Amino acid sequence: MRKYLIVILSLLFVACDVTKKVPDGSYLLNKVKIESDVNGIGGSALKPYLRQHPNSSIPVIGKVKLHMYNIVDNDSTWINRQLLRFGEPPVLFNEQLTEISAEQIRLHLNNKGYLSAQVDTTIEKLHKKVNVTYEVTGHEPHRIRSFRDTIRSVDTTIHNILQNVRRPEIIREGDLFDLAVLDAGRENLTTLLRNRGYYDLVKDDFYFLADTTVGDHQVDVTLALNNPSDSTQHKQYSIGDVTVINGVNEELLRDSTGSHQLDTTLYRGLRIISDKEPFLLPRAVYYNTFLRPGRLYSDRILERTYSSLNSLGPVNQTAIDLQRAERNDSSLINSRITLYPGNLHYMQLGVDGTNSAGDLGVASNITYEHRNFFKGGETFRVRLNAAYEFIRPSDSLDLLDNSYYEYGAEVFLSIPQLLLPWMMNRLQDLPSASTEFALGANFQKRPEYFRQFFNLSTRFQWSSMDWKLLHVMEPMGVTYVRMPWSSKRFKDLYMSEEANPILRYSYDEQLIVRTSYNLTYTNYNRISRRAMPRIPFRIRSGLEVAGWLPHLVTGLGGGEQNSSGFYEFFKIPYAEYVKGDIDFSPFYPIDDKRTVAAHLAVGVAYPYGNSTILPFEKRYFGGGANSVRGWSTRTLGPGSYNNDSTLSDFGRRVGDVKLDFSVEYRRKLNRLIELAGFVDAGNIWTIRNYSEQPGGLFEWNNFYKELAVAYGLGVRFDLNFLLIRVDGGMKAHNPALPKGSRWTIFKPNFSRDFAFHFAIGYPF
Repeated sequence: MRKYLIVILSLLFVACDVTKKVPDGSYLLNKVKIESDVNGIGGSALKPYLRQHPNSSIPVIGKVKLHMYNIVDNDSTWINRQLLRFGEPPVLFNEQLTEISAEQIRLHLNNKGYLSAQVDTTIEKLHKKVNVTYEVTGHEPHRIRSFRDTIRSVDTTIHNILQNVRRPEIIREGDLFDLAVLDAGRENLTTLLRNRGYYDLVKDDFYFLADTTVGDHQVDVTLALNNPSDSTQHKQYSIGDVTVINGVNEELLRDSTGSHQLDTTLYRGLRIISDKEPFLLPRAVYYNTFLRPGRLYSDRILERTYSSLNSLGPVNQTAIDLQRAERNDSSLINSRITLYPGNLHYMQLGVDGTNSAGDLGVASNITYEHRNFFKGGETFRVRLNAAYEFIRPSDSLDLLDNSYYEYGAEVFLSIPQLLLPWMMNRLQDLPSASTEFALGANFQKRPEYFRQFFNLSTRFQWSSMDWKLLHVMEPMGVTYVRMPWSSKRFKDLYMSEEANPILRYSYDEQLIVRTSYNLTYTNYNRISRRAMPRIPFRIRSGLEVAGWLPHLVTGLGGGEQNSSGFYEFFKIPYAEYVKGDIDFSPFYPIDDKRTVAAHLAVGVAYPYGNSTILPFEKRYFGGGANSVRGWSTRTLGPGSYNNDSTLSDFGRRVGDVKLDFSVEYRRKLNRLIELAGFVDAGNIWTIRNYSEQPGGLFEWNNFYKELAVAYGLGVRFDLNFLLIRVDGGMKAHNPALPKGSRWTIFKPNFSRDFAFHFAIGYPF
């Protein structure tokens, strides 16, 4: 029945005349085309300046929403109401709007330096439809002959500040006379000076004088500064009095009879008004408030204060009121900061169904969070988790009537400041700073084994350079893995050297004591609402070193070797390795609907000393929704390694070197749906020649021949709070195949070469 309904609706859409509801004497705006000869400014860049667009259309299908609207008759039935709701009335051609659109395009080109630009329109009318073509001719653009500023004659202090950072050089000789560039220059100058104390300065205080009569398509530009109306010079402001209303009820503040119930504390220059039981301790307020008496005013420290206070768990909202003041010939900004409390307690319960290779199960977790544990904005969290899986009977593995279960717990504490030694106190004033502690244990019980995981970690996090740089340092992280019991069959299959030394090592009892440092840089401010750069990008890098502390202790005689020749720390073998990663992701927005995104990731890990193989969970894997999408997760590599066996081979599909490169074109159809086309390349390799992974060794003169290549299409569903991604990838170059037959793009085999991915969020 559903098939017939789809066919009928399709026939209705096709058969329905798009001009059915176009009144006599009117025309449907059918198509709009922009033909531009301006280099770098094509039709897609000029579309935002059109004042009238045709009805929305979907490739192949056509104007679906218009068809839905046309089907509706005069009956107010439910189906008609739904069609009207999702349908779209015909866009009727308006000649006046066409003329305005042409003028808007011309003005935009004028602003880009094409002062002689022309826009001609061609209107074709046929069968109650209109096709409009805008023919854009740019002619020769005007360019900058000279650029200078006259700020010195108005304000020498501002002139010197700008000269020190060379900011007046907004535009250079030979550049296009682009008003957008000049306007962005005014914005940058204003931002710089407002961060130097010029609280009253606005963008309109800067203006340009342009002389277009100096030569053939040339312009002389002069930057000038207006004096304030009430003074001969702009004022620099410092922070004066700072008062913090620390979670106090506003009615209590207004009630003079209740003033005795409040406490006023002076803490390092901040005047903090609290209840008898303070909402936040003065120390927490101070380290998250960057508006401090005596500091030169800047928008930056105002943004830092908003961001840091609002990021505190118990704070629901922060309001900051700034007032100018004069004191002893000094210009000051007095601040009144009001903190509004939020919910301190949070609890979440989750229950999920699971399906692992056909085995059904259930998983649940419960989380309790206190967001002001020590009254310093600390977040204390306890999380309990449990899972149960019903494993299908299998005589070959003797698993009849056996099941799998897992349970664990984690305790987490986050303190909103850096707990560092006194010589590093200056770092405590950086924004988004926190110190985190975590302690957890997890237990896995399967018919084949019983495995235990214990974790302990500390972490420091802070931002710098206007939130463009994020630092995450883990001075000490400890993971202890042990397997106190395993079945005889499991030992024979996986724990013997002959069966799989790599997988056996991953199940061995071991201790990982690590130190890591991760850095993320973006070329835009993640907090403020300033304009994004033309090509925003993100760079992430990290370095992790494991085993240095146990090695130091054993080197001083605190450990001994076991029968296998490995040193032990507290009678536990420990891992030694170094691991480095770098990840680069640029984005190029073509227009408001189209984007080109790229991604390059490189990772190298090297086991040494007490380790001949990297711990299994620290090794790289290839394929999957965020890697080379022609392969499913953990099915790519290492190198040209291939195992024709039908048995699970995930234990060998790991490596020590990883390279991923992707380019993705994204096109928004509407607010909800986005299409994507992508090309991925990459692989993983081993850094040593392991006999269990033939063909997996990384070699400089050979690795490029082993790069896996895939191409595919994807659909994204943007739900605002969640982005659902569906990707389908096809293998184009498969390094696991014999030489001479690796380029499968010419002879695709769908069952062998296709991989489907369902994921949350963008791949990069």
